[in-house]
Amino acid sequence: MPKSITKIAIVGGGTAGWLTAAILASQHKNHHMSGIEITLIESSDIPTVGVGEGTWPTMKNTLQQIGLKESDVFKACHATFKQGGKFVNWVHGNGDFYYHPFTVPLGYGRIDLAPYVDDIKDYAPESNFQHAICEAGLAPRGMAEGEYQGSCNYAYHLDAGAFAEVLKQHCKTNLNVNHLIDTVATVNQDEQGDIVSLSLTDNPDFYADLFIDCTGLAALLIGKTLKVPFIKQDKVLFNDRALAMQVPYEHDRSPIASHTIATAQDAGWIWDIGLTHRRGVGHVYSSQYLTDEQAEQNLRNYIGPAAEGLAVKKISYQSGHRERFWQNNCVAVGMAGGFVEPLEATAIMLIEMSARFIAENLPVNRSVMAITAKRFNQQMSYRWRRIIDFLKLHYMLTKRKEPYWQAHCDIESIPQSLQEDLAIWAFRGPTSHDFNGPIELFPAASYQYVLYGMEFKPDFSQQAHLYQQQAQAQSILQRNQQLTQQMLSNLPPHRDFITKWLASTY
Repeated sequence: MPKSITKIAIVGGGTAGWLTAAILASQHKNHHMSGIEITLIESSDIPTVGVGEGTWPTMKNTLQQIGLKESDVFKACHATFKQGGKFVNWVHGNGDFYYHPFTVPLGYGRIDLAPYVDDIKDYAPESNFQHAICEAGLAPRGMAEGEYQGSCNYAYHLDAGAFAEVLKQHCKTNLNVNHLIDTVATVNQDEQGDIVSLSLTDNPDFYADLFIDCTGLAALLIGKTLKVPFIKQDKVLFNDRALAMQVPYEHDRSPIASHTIATAQDAGWIWDIGLTHRRGVGHVYSSQYLTDEQAEQNLRNYIGPAAEGLAVKKISYQSGHRERFWQNNCVAVGMAGGFVEPLEATAIMLIEMSARFIAENLPVNRSVMAITAKRFNQQMSYRWRRIIDFLKLHYMLTKRKEPYWQAHCDIESIPQSLQEDLAIWAFRGPTSHDFNGPIELFPAASYQYVLYGMEFKPDFSQQAHLYQQQAQAQSILQRNQQLTQQMLSNLPPHRDFITKWLASTY
């Protein structure tokens, strides 16, 4: 009789470990009745990376599904709303900017508005009201709208360390997750390569049926033990360093941007994320084109006088991912499986998707685990390819002349799959037919916002007969102008909304 999968060990805490635990436990919330037991093992002496403060709109559904109140997360994590990304100086470097809003264009799925806008780089504001809302510093909803609601799609900015703590307490208090603080000394395998148990420093050997590796860059199980190869992506995405700083506001009434600001530099870019009590500001860059000292100077110049006396945290990483993510009875989630860079908040979104797949497809016994692993690996490999293509898109359409940016435009650095997409998109914009449905991370709208924001204009004239809906398009564009004005008049400033909303929930 094949061995049943009843004991799950998650190795490593932080956002990856506790978010995975929460998603699994909430899916199998009657696990004591079903015999499923989830234990998270983390060492007290291994710090988490904890610089990722941006999320993707998928997090709204995740928080609801695991049973957290939105207001509780805001209070505990100094959270704010994230309505998209603002990309400054990515095209010419002369103050240009474009938005990738989280709300899809008006008429999306029925009509592509791109052929009907006068200037392609104005596609986002012409087709979507969220650009104007972000520029005005407004919240994505009004006081009358309830938790997880709103006319605008949104995600969150949050303190990653505080978020992990919220998840931990929720898992332990409400979701029956066991918590074991100890250090893994040895990983024990059987003859087939399955992990049988973990030898711990202070406790007896811990036995489980499924092991989830959330040990971050250390990749203790998937890398060090199971020796799954790491596929480097540094020939496509050059960044391998990040510097992070925590910047106080000038005063407690300072406006908070309701989007991530990504400002291009000579050899990388700077993120600027507003929480309620501080900003998280950091510089992602390539050590091939910039020294650590130059990067820190870029960062301090960007922040200005407020940077004086502030400490900087340095992170080194290798861009890439595992060849396989589920090997034997071990699954890698989070940075153990791979990491490219914090652009578009992909890291936390992949944690959500990985954990949800495991939760929804948890093998009943060992005999079917190989099939589940095969499907997981196929999906994750596809997603990683799409992530790398999508991130590369932000760089390789630039008109900037610095060596770093020109290297990104080199055809040799552009994946073949992205080259093929761009060849098609040269004559029509991205559509939902270009993507593989339910397992996509980014919809066609996301590609449209980035492509057109980077001033990539398809030659729609080659198939002009397909674009004869001027009256319908004009009606939608006018409707967007009306909605934009309504929202600018009705939505409150971002900080004001959070302050009043949270005060009303005490």
